[in-house]
Amino acid sequence: MLDKIKDSIKAYFSSGPKVALLGVLILVVTCATTIGVLSMEKSVNILVDGQEISVMTYKSKVKDILSKNNVTLGPKDIVEPNINSKIKSGDTIKVEKAVNVQLVMDGQEKTVLTNSDNVEQMLNEEGVKLGEQDKVSPSKGELIKSGLKIVVTRFNTKIEKKMEPIQFATEVKKDPDLKEGQRKVVQEGTAGEKEVSIKIVYQDGKEVSRTVVQEKVTKKPTSKVIVMGTLKTMALSRGGSISYSAKYRMKATAYTESYKDTGKQPGDKYFGITASGTRVKRNPEGYSTVAVDPSVIPLGTKLYIDGYGYAIAEDIGGAIKGNKIDLYFSSDSHVYKWGVKYVDVYVIK
Repeated sequence: MLDKIKDSIKAYFSSGPKVALLGVLILVVTCATTIGVLSMEKSVNILVDGQEISVMTYKSKVKDILSKNNVTLGPKDIVEPNINSKIKSGDTIKVEKAVNVQLVMDGQEKTVLTNSDNVEQMLNEEGVKLGEQDKVSPSKGELIKSGLKIVVTRFNTKIEKKMEPIQFATEVKKDPDLKEGQRKVVQEGTAGEKEVSIKIVYQDGKEVSRTVVQEKVTKKPTSKVIVMGTLKTMALSRGGSISYSAKYRMKATAYTESYKDTGKQPGDKYFGITASGTRVKRNPEGYSTVAVDPSVIPLGTKLYIDGYGYAIAEDIGGAIKGNKIDLYFSSDSHVYKWGVKYVDVYVIK
């Protein structure tokens, strides 16, 4: 190009002084223009995700320099200075490329393009609202990298209230006046009611646990009351049967109303009179008198004694202590015949 300019100048110079002057002016302007064009070329550094290249360019705007050097910008890439800025030689253009991450949330998985520094920032920029119980994996402080999988697990709870019955209890009582084996309902039971509060935990909309957090009784139950007979029955060898509430194994002796047995003579005010104030009697067909220890068998208790028959505890004796009983007979011969025996004594009703 410069050679052509020189040839033109020689031609102009051959035309005379005026033409020569014009040629000089053209030469000066042309050289100045060429020098100016050459002076606009700049050295610029381009830094893309830490990778740096140096380029020579006549371009002034950031976007033109990047385009000229095949640096394609995505919608979320960060450029410093901004793409419309003009730069000078020696400047550096920084480009941070956005990356794709996988976001799993609310039953869906999608690809998200982001230029965020960490997980928390990315979620905020995507408008993800987290509940107090929601969990994020990896943690919110995890640095973003290409291909990172971020899982948001939703947790929420609710309290459910429902009414439940309270089963009534069954209370069993003993009834000494009812024969053994017999039972009678004296009070029917009624169920109660309670309000139960249940905490239900949902994970991503699915129930994962239920916990009872409170129970409040709104109606108390009424117990069912049953009485069971404890009155035992025994068949007698001579026929019939007796009902008894207790049975004792006792050492049985015998006595008469005589002086040697009672220390009282005929004509004595208390001769033949028991400690209960009744007259001693022996009645094989009815109730006979016996002496007992009142701390074991209370006076006035009706008894049945094996080999003796029916009796009433009406008397006491100095030697009759504990499980001992003294049977009244109307003659010494019967006393001698009885002697001393161990017998079963039944407390009858």
